[in-house]
Amino acid sequence: MADRICVEVVCATAERQVVRRLNLPVGSTVIQAVEQSGVLREMPGVAFDPLRLGVFSRRVAPDEMLRDGDRVEIYRPLTLDPKDARRRRAR
Repeated sequence: MADRICVEVVCATAERQVVRRLNLPVGSTVIQAVEQSGVLREMPGVAFDPLRLGVFSRRVAPDEMLRDGDRVEIYRPLTLDPKDARRRRAR
């Protein structure tokens, strides 16, 4: 059994996307991957909230353990409420 896992950490804005591949020890958590990736240092304008993290489009807790091949996603706050957007389009 391998003692390392390979994961990706991704963060995107309207202008830019950053993807980092990491080799981490088995048992690493989502927040550890984010911290070790350096993505937040590279994208200082992103409003980071540890409760807005996901793995393959599924929201997860920062302390969730990762598996080999996982893609950690850093979500940014919505700029417009989807319900408001639909109402505006309907008008």
